[in-house]
Amino acid sequence: MSLFDRLRAATGTVSAAYGGDWAVASHIPDPARVLTDAAVLIAVIDRPVPTLLLTRRTQHLRRHAGQVAFPGGRIDPDDADAVAAALREAHEEVALDPAAVTVIGTTDLYETGTGYSITPVMGIIPPDLPLVANPCEVETLFEVPFDFVLDPANHQARIGEWQGRERRFYVIAAGGHEIWGATAAMLVNLSRRLV
Repeated sequence: MSLFDRLRAATGTVSAAYGGDWAVASHIPDPARVLTDAAVLIAVIDRPVPTLLLTRRTQHLRRHAGQVAFPGGRIDPDDADAVAAALREAHEEVALDPAAVTVIGTTDLYETGTGYSITPVMGIIPPDLPLVANPCEVETLFEVPFDFVLDPANHQARIGEWQGRERRFYVIAAGGHEIWGATAAMLVNLSRRLV
């Protein structure tokens, strides 16, 4: 099965196991919560052994400083939809030309404990693009093997405390980086769709 076909199989409207941080942590979210719509680009690099593009956010950011993340952010009023927002954010953060992305579709919405409803947008990009980290938002960008981060054997369940509550979350250690929280959970969701 081609990379395109594999990713196409992961798109659609069927929900995977984890719809948000609340599902991983096994607690009921506040029904009065207000969520901000956001989108991320799950950019798979079409190498002989496909890789996944990730960023490490700069340390000076107000929220999620230093975390490993997909390129992305909130959906602006000028964005046509989540796909447009993900492509715009990827261009702003890592200079990824939107025309270089073959968009496959979207996958499971993910709600964060910090108040975002994230639409993951799946896309394939060619290798060796002239990507550059925007120092205002991104400390570095890097690639990890796509199949490695999707392998359930590499999905570590951990428990920690956040805002006075026990929280369960996933960690994926890859390429000297720890992918955790919403980014890891979205990869777990994707893995469950592809297995």
